Amino acid sequence: MAFSRRNFLIATGVAAASTSVLTACGSSDNKGSGPQVPSVSKGKTMNIPVGTKADSTGPAPEVPGAVKGGTIYSLDQFDMDHMDPAQIYVSTESAITVPIMRGLTGYRIDDKGGCTLVGDAATDAGTMKDGGRTWSFTLKDGIKWEDGSDLSMDDVRHTFERLFASFIAEGPRYVQQWLVGGDKYKGPYDGKKLDSIEISGKTVTFRLTEPRADFNYTLAMRGFSLVSKKKDTKEKYDKRPFSCGPYRIENRSIGKSMTYVRNEHWDPKTDSIRNNYPDKYVFQYGFQPVSSTDRFMSDRGNDQYAMSIFNEVAAERVAQVLTDAKLKERVLTAVDTVTYYWPINTTRIKDVKVRQAINWAWPHQQLQTIRGGRATSEIATTVLSPVTPGYQDFDLYGAEKKPGGDPAKAKALLKEAGKVGQKLVIAFQQSDNAVKQAVAIKNALEAAGFVVVNKQIDKSTFYTQIGKIDNDYDLFAAGWSPDWPNGYSVFYPCWSGKNIGDGRSNYAQLNDPSVNKAIDAASKIADVEAANKAWGAVDRQIMELAAVIPDYHSIRNWMHGSKVGNVIYDSGNTCVALCKLYAKK
Repeated sequence: MAFSRRNFLIATGVAAASTSVLTACGSSDNKGSGPQVPSVSKGKTMNIPVGTKADSTGPAPEVPGAVKGGTIYSLDQFDMDHMDPAQIYVSTESAITVPIMRGLTGYRIDDKGGCTLVGDAATDAGTMKDGGRTWSFTLKDGIKWEDGSDLSMDDVRHTFERLFASFIAEGPRYVQQWLVGGDKYKGPYDGKKLDSIEISGKTVTFRLTEPRADFNYTLAMRGFSLVSKKKDTKEKYDKRPFSCGPYRIENRSIGKSMTYVRNEHWDPKTDSIRNNYPDKYVFQYGFQPVSSTDRFMSDRGNDQYAMSIFNEVAAERVAQVLTDAKLKERVLTAVDTVTYYWPINTTRIKDVKVRQAINWAWPHQQLQTIRGGRATSEIATTVLSPVTPGYQDFDLYGAEKKPGGDPAKAKALLKEAGKVGQKLVIAFQQSDNAVKQAVAIKNALEAAGFVVVNKQIDKSTFYTQIGKIDNDYDLFAAGWSPDWPNGYSVFYPCWSGKNIGDGRSNYAQLNDPSVNKAIDAASKIADVEAANKAWGAVDRQIMELAAVIPDYHSIRNWMHGSKVGNVIYDSGNTCVALCKLYAKK
């Protein structure tokens, strides 16, 4: 399974001696035999506070015991589909670009893995006026691009205006949706400016169509990282972005490897988020999880300095690794706010009873076993994760009572609908483990009366393929975490009929008037408790329509080499915090 489009990670439980730990769980679920594992369902609700101006002032705190020099390697399955920030909406792409990209705001990580929203290129996390319709950010002095040129206010304006260009097909759409006049603006390449972006000295002000008290969180997304106007190569920028962070791209062989080296023009005094201990990062692609896990376990040569952006401990090795004290010391475990699910293409599978039958037949327990058991995931029954604000506990399709599925119930629904023998074309990602899960799904659904055709898609382009309106698939392997901590950033991008289009994330293409109305209404509720209750109700509406099969809530287990120091979470950008690592001497 791939990462969700966005993951906020909350650390828990297992870490190496060099790793700091943030507890996100009230307790561990230790029923049965095997390694102790954290509990998602008993986890604490995610919260990321807003920091002060002092928190936004560099340099970033030094990592105790860290040393400069050396090379950090990665062992991962696949290259990045996008590296133009405006196109980035996949968590692996967000994580790998933290060392080279900076936004107006970002997330500062403390020595325990805690996360705070701060000013990144901006002096603080922003100033809100007019109840959230107006936001201003002042640019820090001394920030330079990798060629030594200054980051300018022209670059800031250009970054946000280019979001409207026709070649920007993926990535988040919040800013485009909210900026006044954005519905008619076509981008800066014809010389036109967007009047709702105002520049005065070193301050940029955004005029929004609606109150957004969370706009500063929105701008922390990698999709709104800054782009040099002079170095903007439009479509080609996706392959070679320009850096204003502590590292720059030295070389890239698409599908094989990418190397970061130091950006000599980066000034740590301007950056409260990033450190730059290694001389170099070498990202290596083409490793299946079993292969990378075996190399981590052997811990030889350069693999001693290796980690992973994506690859977790292989399902086939989970029990061995997590029950071996020495190996377990080199595993970073995290409870993730993601819900992995399978959206059902509602333009192709229009009958609610057929969609409900898929839910009743789903082989939750078999899939959990294939993924490595309870140490890797908890079975999901809702769109929201238990650690996301607004979560309500309910189970409409019996996954908790019959986790292996209920084929008799599913077949009865198909008979009622007159759809026994319904063909389902299922898209899944290209990996050894995904193939095993696809076989289990096919067997379970065919036992319930469906005819299933499985289609395997390359991981690096998977979201691009399923994000097309005119695709040939009925179900897709996908997942989502909040872009920032609230229900809006889950339900608007994935379930609002307003967000249907090529490259958008409403994969189910659900356009239900009652759901659309409920999302719009919930987004306008100022009281946090009332809003959270409304988001829980939206979750239930979507599940009653059976537009998706919630599959599981993830428990991450990343392994790394013995000479990688300070392996901690970046809970705002997901995955291992690249700019907090160092190579041990």
